Amino acid sequence: MKLSEIKNKLKELSTIAFQLPNGDLVPNHFHVTEVGKVSKHFIDCGGTVRKEEVANFQLWEANDYDHRLHPEKLIRIIELAEKIIEIGDLEIEVEYQMKDTIGKFSLDFDGTNFLLTSKLTNCLAQDKCGIPAEKLKVKIGEGKLKENSCAPDSSCC
Repeated sequence: MKLSEIKNKLKELSTIAFQLPNGDLVPNHFHVTEVGKVSKHFIDCGGTVRKEEVANFQLWEANDYDHRLHPEKLIRIIELAEKIIEIGDLEIEVEYQMKDTIGKFSLDFDGTNFLLTSKLTNCLAQDKCGIPAEKLKVKIGEGKLKENSCAPDSSCC
């Protein structure tokens, strides 16, 4: 979901709710402690230099149980970030403190709740890596790659 999309959806809501991938809701006393732009400049395992930018929201909850972030206030925060730090209409990535680490999520909307959707890693140099295409479709934790499927001289990480 892009910044323009969340602003449009927020205009239609009277309350904001974020739902985790397991179906649980982020407690409704959450704060959006950051709205920012994250730039990533990197080289993939095939040697291609890449740049990515996302709008980043950080959700945080404290012992402030009476706190409720209203849609119009989040719109104002987003618009301020657009103006001051010149965030474009970028895809949104959401950070949320999980039990042991910070989770990073994509964002979707089901008509009522903003859905924090799982992010997956992927090889960006599949044509140079030597892993058969059918192996790339395996989800994390399902199945195993053949031993030595990424030969030392294959330019794969």
